[in-house]
Amino acid sequence: MLALFWITSVMCLAPYCLQAQRPRPCASPPLYMGNLFVSTKEVELWAVANYAYDAFNQRLHLRDTGNFMNKSFSHDVLMLFQEGLRYNINHANQTCVKEALQSDFHPMAVPKSASFLSQVVLGTSSTPGQGLLVNTWWGDVRESEGHYVMSFTELSCLPVSGLFYTEDKRWISVSFYNNFLGIDDPNRFIPPPFCKDAEVERDIHGGVTDFFSILQ
Repeated sequence: MLALFWITSVMCLAPYCLQAQRPRPCASPPLYMGNLFVSTKEVELWAVANYAYDAFNQRLHLRDTGNFMNKSFSHDVLMLFQEGLRYNINHANQTCVKEALQSDFHPMAVPKSASFLSQVVLGTSSTPGQGLLVNTWWGDVRESEGHYVMSFTELSCLPVSGLFYTEDKRWISVSFYNNFLGIDDPNRFIPPPFCKDAEVERDIHGGVTDFFSILQ
């Protein structure tokens, strides 16, 4: 009788135990930097970039080069999410375009509203040191009526890859590599002096100014 009670109890509690063990949105390291590759087939876009991210103050600096609709581009962009501002910086001409950020979504961190999708091992778990445990999350981006599926490492909450859907660019693929804890230059998060008098500009086409709108 005691054994039967124990088995029944375990069977009843198992669903709750599994639910309690489901990963929850993790917190990014305070400071980290690395590289990323962006591509999408529908609008013939690709870009490579190096970035620095300040998770505590919600600041992201990105330098990228790429090709959009057979036209080359390069950007030096500083996004200050707490202030709701984005700076497009041109050091060669000493000019700065200052815009209002309309979305705080970006692929460097797991949104608090994200839903857990799956947990997998990249590589192999049969031999120590040859596998990477990652969690995959999904959700919606209300401002741009978009959707995302993103993977982050379980232990350090660093980005691995992501798929993002927007109305204008359709599905965008982002891959992260060479992530490094810490940053090389704190000044990367400070607008240069010639940006001081820049006025906030608006998107005259009515688009959403966010992380992905720089990729054009």
